[in-house]
Amino acid sequence: MSQPIEAFKNSFKIPELKQRIIFTLTMVAVYRLGAHVPTPGVNGQALATMMGEMGGVLTFVDMFSGGAFSQATIFALGIMPYISASIIFTLLVAVIPALEALQKQGAEGQKKITEYTRYATIVLCIVQSIALAALLKSWNSTDTQILTHSDPGIGFFFLCILSFTTGTAFIMWLGEQISEHGVGNGISLIIFTSIISSMPTALRNVINLMGIGDITAFKAIIMIIMFVLVVAGTILVTTGQRRIPVQYPRQVKGRKVLGGGRNYLPLRVNQAGVIPIIFASSLLMLPSMVAQNINIPIIQSIFAALAPGGWLYSIVFAGMIIFFSFFYTAITFNPVDMAENLKKYGGVIMGVRPGRATAEYLNKVMTRITLVGSMFLVAVSLLPNLMFSYLGIMDWTIVSFFGGTSLLILVGVALDTVKQMEQHLVMRNYEGFAKGRRIRSRRG
Repeated sequence: MSQPIEAFKNSFKIPELKQRIIFTLTMVAVYRLGAHVPTPGVNGQALATMMGEMGGVLTFVDMFSGGAFSQATIFALGIMPYISASIIFTLLVAVIPALEALQKQGAEGQKKITEYTRYATIVLCIVQSIALAALLKSWNSTDTQILTHSDPGIGFFFLCILSFTTGTAFIMWLGEQISEHGVGNGISLIIFTSIISSMPTALRNVINLMGIGDITAFKAIIMIIMFVLVVAGTILVTTGQRRIPVQYPRQVKGRKVLGGGRNYLPLRVNQAGVIPIIFASSLLMLPSMVAQNINIPIIQSIFAALAPGGWLYSIVFAGMIIFFSFFYTAITFNPVDMAENLKKYGGVIMGVRPGRATAEYLNKVMTRITLVGSMFLVAVSLLPNLMFSYLGIMDWTIVSFFGGTSLLILVGVALDTVKQMEQHLVMRNYEGFAKGRRIRSRRG
């Protein structure tokens, strides 16, 4: 334990790193503060009580907003509209030549794509704000009184659009500021903060249910074992590598012999990290939210089957995770470019010809290990369904937090953040967080 503690102490001895850590913590505090700013015209306490009784997918949505959704605060939509817009443009880049050309332009092209993503985020926010306002209006009654007016008009819808859209735009700005001036990926840290904020409520609910006998000691032990296995497995797979031996020729320059010897090309087992789960979760939240505003029985029954815990949801969720795992890996890993770079510097994979054969070999290996990594993500992400079905835990606050999706995101983001801090420490000749070895993040 002394090694990580000493590393944290050393982090504050480096002025630049200390400034980045303080800036990150400040931005996170601002985000949590904004999650409690109420939207005018909404009784947040009454709404939270009502949604707590309803449970289901709304609790899952609320977890990703850090509790803001259940009280309809200005951050009610959270960062998910931005994630959805990012998914859309990630897919469009692969199919629209103009966007693909922009991406190949480097930093300037990526800056333009980011600008388009922001515009798309605003459009999605407006659409989702209207849907959420309609949902709040449909829930309002003399019994619940979640709105201050019994029959809100167009002004209420305009106020919701303004509040929710501005809130998400501000969260998006916070995330970009953290990425640029802080430590870690800003958007990921915001999701991390939202999930971790539900931990006290989940623990309190576990204790309460154990007190009344709904959760037995056996079930509690199973939950602890699942928690430990998911965390350990996530660390193992996230940092896991397939190391391909590469032989480099020796170069003679004058009287000196340079280079040569054997090196290793590390291919990550989980190249995409938790991105597939975040993408799949954000997309599958939409049908359930839409179902709240549609009174057509057939459509409601279809959307109800896509609610977390159902068999159709599990199949679609698993398929989307596998798809996004391969899709994101295909974007970030280019075997042709890697094969060309090896050939350029004289590197040869033992038993494989340089050039096209090397690219095919790398693609074959990456496909296999990506399949293993995606199947692990599927297995862990479906753990909440097991808790819901076999352990009989009906509290979605507990299921959402102790389930695989939230833990995968927490562990993955924590590893990436610690990796960035360790890089600053090692650059300045300080010991890192892991004694005798370097922490390997999802990005390398």
